[in-house]
Amino acid sequence: MAVPVAEAARAASLRAELERHNHAYYVLDAPSIPDAEYDKLFRELQGLEQAYPELLTADSPTQRVGAAPLKEFLPRRHGVAMLSLNNAFEPAEVEAFDQRVRDGLESIAAVDYAVEPKFDGLAISLTYENGLFTCGATRGDGATGEEVTPNLRTLHCIPLRLAGAGWPALIEVRGEVLMFKADFAKLNERQRERGDKEFANPRNAAAGSLRQLDSKITAGRPLSFFAYGVGAGGEQLPLKTHAELMDQLAAWGFPVAEERRVVQGSKGMLGYFAEIGKKRPSLPYDIDGVVYKVNRLTAQAQLGFVSRAPRFAIAHKFPAEEALTEVLGIDVQVGRTGAITPVARLKPVFVGGVTVTNATLHNEDEVRRKDVRVGDTVIVRRAGDVIPEVVAIVPEKRPSRDLFGGEPLHPPFELPKICPECGSTVARGEDEAIARCTGGLYCPAQRKQALIHFAARRALDIEGLGDKLVEQLVDAGLVHSPADLFGLTMETLAGLDRMGEKSAQNLVAAIAKSRQTTLARFIFALGIRNVGEATARDLAAHFGQLDALLAADGEALQQVNDVGPVVASSIAAFLNESHNREIIGRLRAAGVVWLEGEPADVGPRLFTGKTLVLTGTLPTLKRDEAKAMIEAAGGKVAGSVSKKTDFVVAGEEAGSKLEKALELGVPVIDEAELLRLLEKGFE
Repeated sequence: MAVPVAEAARAASLRAELERHNHAYYVLDAPSIPDAEYDKLFRELQGLEQAYPELLTADSPTQRVGAAPLKEFLPRRHGVAMLSLNNAFEPAEVEAFDQRVRDGLESIAAVDYAVEPKFDGLAISLTYENGLFTCGATRGDGATGEEVTPNLRTLHCIPLRLAGAGWPALIEVRGEVLMFKADFAKLNERQRERGDKEFANPRNAAAGSLRQLDSKITAGRPLSFFAYGVGAGGEQLPLKTHAELMDQLAAWGFPVAEERRVVQGSKGMLGYFAEIGKKRPSLPYDIDGVVYKVNRLTAQAQLGFVSRAPRFAIAHKFPAEEALTEVLGIDVQVGRTGAITPVARLKPVFVGGVTVTNATLHNEDEVRRKDVRVGDTVIVRRAGDVIPEVVAIVPEKRPSRDLFGGEPLHPPFELPKICPECGSTVARGEDEAIARCTGGLYCPAQRKQALIHFAARRALDIEGLGDKLVEQLVDAGLVHSPADLFGLTMETLAGLDRMGEKSAQNLVAAIAKSRQTTLARFIFALGIRNVGEATARDLAAHFGQLDALLAADGEALQQVNDVGPVVASSIAAFLNESHNREIIGRLRAAGVVWLEGEPADVGPRLFTGKTLVLTGTLPTLKRDEAKAMIEAAGGKVAGSVSKKTDFVVAGEEAGSKLEKALELGVPVIDEAELLRLLEKGFE
């Protein structure tokens, strides 16, 4: 059946429009239309191609979804060999490369180099005939690779038809298939949810995804591509420099590195290497070095090649980020908040530019998932300043009880049930990945954090007791728990660094003043996990007395407003720890008191059930102070204005929230009116 002219024209128009949107989304990272609108156009093109199969073309955007599985990959010989690059690891090697280039170019005083990141992915070659993508292959042995054309068609960032003009009848475009860091994290998250094996790193994920016999699997993987050169056909391009070539590739629709540039001499190359090294952790993709290429193409041709690499280019590699080593033991560390972290003690290994002897195992689930055991050979990764981690084990190297691969020599790791720092119970909350020490007030590892929280303005409000002073007190062995604060004297404090007599006198007075508090503040000051100010006030209001709270079980705790099973479990674990109860008793013995039998910090609860929004700068109150006062009176402070907002408290330079309130007719008050309401209640 003949295809109507109108339908044929519409299909051609849709193909062109969808490719423009694909380029904007996948290459420029600047979507030009909403996803729903794109889907509408895509479905329309699919419908036309189904109705008129003659309209289906190889470069149609609908052909990126994957084809039937292949039985095997076919070999594909490259028109021009895909050679490797020689490597440099030290500045002297880069300087020697520059000298060889200048010697080969008859001692030119200075050479311009095109420089760009060295992507950590899988090298591929894309063949275009008359501007149409016809074949794609891996590097293979450099002369012959594996044809993976159906899989490469699924990558939206690879143009199926070249844009613009100026391309030869046949040209090979060279580049790297990789996976962005964020996409890699999402892929592994999906793998975990499905119970499938996780990938060790983005490069392995990219390589494994591209070499799938079923291209529909590849289509479901978040692969990306960057072009960095050409093979066969490149000699026909009327270009003078590599930088011009990169601009031409971008004009044809290929993604190219934004970080590319042209520098001069070895000084320029080393400066670029240092600059990219600093940016490396923040780049959205992994790189393992930078590439230097003589910029002028005639100079490249003059320099030529050695057996396996060009003389006009070199890769300057960063120190290896992954290495193999042996697990000598598995210890646990207790963090400032009580988090228990398993740590692998390693046979020293040089990785990421430093010698590594310890690597994090993150948490109990991660150790079990990776099945890391003492004696295992493991892959250790260190990127930039990131804490080294164990990526995976090498199963075939695991020691066994006999020589024939029998039972493993060492048992699976078990997280300790007792904190190694203080002997308190280790507990893990429901649906939480991290186990924690419950001895928050007693544990040495948590001591500084507990004291800083205890003295905070919203807790016991000990003015002058800041982070640095807490560190001095703990490091000097003067304070071991919050209860010890109340035994400090002027003489003891005056001997500390930057603590004069007047400062010591003021701090002793502030500590004495903090003895008079409220039950809600005291509960909050204890630093119980998941217990914030609002929950502390609700606990104080519900139980009225500390002894009643101490006697409450999980069921009784869940009778408190907004206290569910998770929060109740945190409170019970903290209060059931004998070390914490001991320090609570010492605090009471030290004279910390409040009015027993009545709710503390609650006030008349005049804002109960009401929602307020704060906007602008208030004359005397800080935003968090106003918020705390409103919440203490039973109110809720929201971040945006709606019809359900009861009041907007406006200060100087109030912006869109004030405009929204006036538009909706929400009552607007100032700080003075807020304080009047808090003091006298509603009239």
